[in-house]
Amino acid sequence: MINPAADYDSPWKDTLEWYFEPFIALCFAHIHSQINWSRPSEFLDKELQKVVRDAEVGRRWADKLVKVWLNNGQETWILIHVEVQGEKQTEFAKRMYTYHHRISGRYNRPVASLAVLSDANPQWRPTQYSSEIFGCKIQFNFLMVKLLDYKQQWPELEQSANPFATVIMAHLKAVDTRSDGQQRKIWKMALTRRLYQQGYQRQDILNLYHFIDWVMHLPSALEQAFREEVNQYEQEVNMKYVTSIERLGIKQGRQEGRQEGAERLLLRLLNRRFGDLSPEIQARVKGLSVEKLEQLMDLAIDVESVEQLADHLPAPEAAN
Repeated sequence: MINPAADYDSPWKDTLEWYFEPFIALCFAHIHSQINWSRPSEFLDKELQKVVRDAEVGRRWADKLVKVWLNNGQETWILIHVEVQGEKQTEFAKRMYTYHHRISGRYNRPVASLAVLSDANPQWRPTQYSSEIFGCKIQFNFLMVKLLDYKQQWPELEQSANPFATVIMAHLKAVDTRSDGQQRKIWKMALTRRLYQQGYQRQDILNLYHFIDWVMHLPSALEQAFREEVNQYEQEVNMKYVTSIERLGIKQGRQEGRQEGAERLLLRLLNRRFGDLSPEIQARVKGLSVEKLEQLMDLAIDVESVEQLADHLPAPEAAN
């Protein structure tokens, strides 16, 4: 079995922020027209983390809290909470309610709660949390989209110009090829070629490939073969985009012994996931071998906080 990044947290969070409007348009089309997209959305990650610390219920895969303006002729804004869940979880609906309640109470604003179920269980479809005792009753409904359902819409996804269609396609093929590396390589290459064929701008190609690369992780031998195929294709189309991205760069860094480059890439990834790093963490990363930096790069995908990663770094005394 292929060992992909077990937690899709980082690419989902990045991609939701990069393509929030296309995400809403494709997955929750009925609310898209009610939002004023001429005003920029505001992502409240730090504020959401305060709510999460106060109301931790089960494991989170990826979540976003977004401030949007309504298209109702008034100066009105609401909050949208998006939760991506990658496995069946008994307490999931309760967590959706808990976050909704805490966010609403903190901001005193209407909150729309959206669930994206990226698991492989077609029967699991939570949309409601309820609780009752002594006649006191809570009933909370939230919106849900099941990514597996898009298998039936594959031709439409292939023809779609919406960049989030690529995200869903990559996820579906990542699930389908968990135990088949050769098929995963074939589909990863097909989806990578599609980025160029769709006529995306360079940054969109890099953004979408960032998602494809993480969810469709390949064993090292197949990854090397894939990289060679990408190199050849990019020479044919005369656009050297994908081969310059960070993940391939750190592989190159290990082969060529570019310790400083690998160090910078790890710090950049940590900064992207967790914000500004403390001087102590930066100092503890300095001077590590390329092999250790590559291990930490893989680990940085899975941890939920920089403190968890710090457990795998040398002690401050040893770093100094």
